[in-house]
Amino acid sequence: MTYDEIVSMVESFGLPCAYDHYAEGEAPDLPYILFLLPSTDNFFADNSVYEQNTELDIELYTESKQPPLERRIELVLSDYEITWNKSEVWIADEKMYEVRYSTVIDYDATPDVETTE
Repeated sequence: MTYDEIVSMVESFGLPCAYDHYAEGEAPDLPYILFLLPSTDNFFADNSVYEQNTELDIELYTESKQPPLERRIELVLSDYEITWNKSEVWIADEKMYEVRYSTVIDYDATPDVETTE
């Protein structure tokens, strides 16, 4: 999956979304989505990365529990054949829920531009 494909998938949830965070004071009203690629879990063979596995976290922020929104995200992830684990936390100082979908994807970080040597 390329970065553009990830953005397209996340946008298909139908909510405002951004990578990692919004600038201070620029977050939209709840609900919204943040997504990030926090780390890798690669498979190594013969002193090289044989298979690149990149973690993708998708975070849904809401002011109350929203099962229909969660289900919409889960259906889109299923459409993309992405397996996931879900966790939830109440962020007291922000007065909002965070529902996190943790996944591992085959991420293609190759830029779509030609390079010269």
